[in-house]
Amino acid sequence: MDFTHRVATDADIPAIAALMARAIGELQAGFLTPAQVVASRAVMGLDTQLIADGTYLLVTSADGRLASCGGWSRRATLYGGDHSTSLRDSAMLDPARDAARIRAMYTDPDFTRRGVGRLVLSICEAAARNAGFARAEMMATLAGEPLYRACGYLPIERIETPGDVAVPMIRMGKTLTQGSNWPP
Repeated sequence: MDFTHRVATDADIPAIAALMARAIGELQAGFLTPAQVVASRAVMGLDTQLIADGTYLLVTSADGRLASCGGWSRRATLYGGDHSTSLRDSAMLDPARDAARIRAMYTDPDFTRRGVGRLVLSICEAAARNAGFARAEMMATLAGEPLYRACGYLPIERIETPGDVAVPMIRMGKTLTQGSNWPP
């Protein structure tokens, strides 16, 4: 199947939110308890700062369906959506010493195992590298860990989110290599 990609705009927010809700509900179910899936929504979701910064990407199928989305950031926030304010830090990172952030990666359940997650990740890595970053970090879900490991990310630390129902997550990192395909 052919896929195209572009930078997200504010007009895409409803479609992105729908994809995220579906991905969280269906793709996390094999890794988390039902209570953990519900609790994960408190720390997952769209950070619209990524759209405002022009660093959030959409991948669509040949028939125009939104297949995947994800972004990268020059800001300190490692994970969390607009609603998870305690996790947000809009401070700018220093590419000479900090790792770029890979953020809010989601794939529609109908499009898993088709390379769209790898496509989003590779474009984001190239953009971060072009911005001067030598490393990238992310907070991965258990469902995403196999993809990120296959793409060269290694675990840095395992955490559990605070709250009544803890959700396991993995901070992962990678040294970025040369090559680029940003902007899309």
